Amino acid sequence: MGLLTGKVALIFGVANKNSIAWGIAKALHAQGATVALSYAGTMLEKRVFPLAQEIDCDFVEQCDVTDDAQLDEVFDKVRERFGRVDILVHAVAFAERDDLGGRFVDISRDGFKLALDISAYSLIAMAKRAAPLMTAGGSIMSMTYYAAEKVMPSYNVMAVAKSALETITRYLALDLGEQGVRVNAISAGPIKTLSAAGVPGLRTFIKYAESASPLKRSVSQDDVADTAVYLASDLSKMVTGEIIHVDAGYHVLGLTASRDEIDG
Repeated sequence: MGLLTGKVALIFGVANKNSIAWGIAKALHAQGATVALSYAGTMLEKRVFPLAQEIDCDFVEQCDVTDDAQLDEVFDKVRERFGRVDILVHAVAFAERDDLGGRFVDISRDGFKLALDISAYSLIAMAKRAAPLMTAGGSIMSMTYYAAEKVMPSYNVMAVAKSALETITRYLALDLGEQGVRVNAISAGPIKTLSAAGVPGLRTFIKYAESASPLKRSVSQDDVADTAVYLASDLSKMVTGEIIHVDAGYHVLGLTASRDEIDG
């Protein structure tokens, strides 16, 4: 018996074997959950279907999260197949490359709308459809990043989207709490994923976070997945509206110079 035996988990955002969503999918499956997957576009199909087979998942649906009709179709299929959802994972983010890097004031209006729609509003859209299927309560979680709180060079429009996502998390926690649905977000340290690859200087982000963080190590998909299991399980039954940092402690620092540098 695993922590999630008998639970149904719907995960949006699997792109390839390096995606955080895939790490979470494997971890939830290992703990006994029945996993359903959704991916963004036809170009990802050849990567996602073989991964689904690894965890005995035969529910794999393409979905453009900016299209309400497509979201309705996915959730209708989940209702028909499983009758309920216990766990919803939102691991979806996108911004045009031109709106990452460069000067913040050069973010385009259309790019701003697109990033906020895909990366933040989609959580509201998913939660609205998942809530009626969470008849015995449930857990909703999304993926955020420290740039939502403090300035991280080059993150630009995605930082705004992640800030919105964190605020949405808190409001959904209040909105859905009375029916026993918990809503939280995981703020992971920088990880090399298909989505993150569009951020200029990602390798520098990862290297610097490892050298400066209290634990002096990089964060992996598996580290995030372990926290996702906690949030999905009854171990976190009294936790909602939280932004849980999985970043080796980087977020606690006010100054990232080493002790030797200061003492010297």
